[in-house]
Amino acid sequence: MSDTQDHGINALNRDFSQFDQVNKPQTYRLSEAAQGEAFDEDFVIRTCDLADFFHGGDAGKQRFAQSLGAAMQEIGFAILVGHGVPPSLYARAEQACCRLFETVPMTERTRYLAKRQGSVNQGYFPIRETTIIHPDLVEGWVFCRRAFDLDHNDLNQKRDFDAGEFWPRPDYEPIFRALVQAQEPLIAPIMQSILRYLGCDPHLYDRRLAATNFGFRLNYYPPPGLCEALPAGGRMLGHEDVDLFTLLPAPAVEGLQVLNRRNMKWIRLAAPPGSIILNTGDYMQRISNDRLPSTTHRVSQPRDPAARRQPRISLPMAIYVWEDEILEVLPGLGEPKYPPVSALTFHTHTTAKYYGADYAVTG
Repeated sequence: MSDTQDHGINALNRDFSQFDQVNKPQTYRLSEAAQGEAFDEDFVIRTCDLADFFHGGDAGKQRFAQSLGAAMQEIGFAILVGHGVPPSLYARAEQACCRLFETVPMTERTRYLAKRQGSVNQGYFPIRETTIIHPDLVEGWVFCRRAFDLDHNDLNQKRDFDAGEFWPRPDYEPIFRALVQAQEPLIAPIMQSILRYLGCDPHLYDRRLAATNFGFRLNYYPPPGLCEALPAGGRMLGHEDVDLFTLLPAPAVEGLQVLNRRNMKWIRLAAPPGSIILNTGDYMQRISNDRLPSTTHRVSQPRDPAARRQPRISLPMAIYVWEDEILEVLPGLGEPKYPPVSALTFHTHTTAKYYGADYAVTG
């Protein structure tokens, strides 16, 4: 473990605030403390029904927009139901994630160590090496749009696709592609609803989000009992996502915690099976002129001893825009607090906190 990571057990987010590209006044430990943490047991994350958008006509779209927008403005998180993604796709993807991490030898995994492609660090992250600032107790694997055979019917995107360039076993690609394709149709309705709530043209981002880039991440948290030593902190550091928003199928094992900025207490988020947890990221905070916060969250150790004897799987899908798009404050939201910036510059300067200062790209 590096000295930087060792410090990360006790570090504060403010130690790395020079990398932030939006206002983040909150102060918190990157790692879960053994004791003394304050929890908000009363706050309830709002549940929003996408069936209103899909089947409720104009009134339903307005109703969903108000519900979702209010949740995003209040806490930056919501639970989505009525989304239409079959639960069987989640089950199949979770099983495949387990198989990948438990059966593919490390010698094969390390051939795919993460490196920056465009704006996103894509590939395999060994345990304790998902960032350089904190020894997260999770193995990760990030696949962006380039890693999926998605655009072969689009003449503008057509390319020769080689699954072996991204996947240690090519037969995994269609399994996870099925989940990606099931969730892609949710991107436009969510963005249109957020824009509607903010008083903007709901279709302002339609072009930018058509066949857009994303980061589909496989997170495999091994059972804590299998770690070499008793974990000193949580499973994943406290952080804010860098994207527009993230779609997270509700994990089966406890751990996700959300920071309530109003009282600086942590909320234990337990979403029902088959639902999707949605949260806004730094892109969204920037273009909404701070109206929709990029909310801090982390993954803690489970309280149930039985849960500590099984792996935890999570499959977040972070929604970006392509690197050459410009992020600028949306119209009608007051005097802009932030100047226009390319997504490439914004993304890499923000995530340089995790990968090192030389990760940032200017221009």
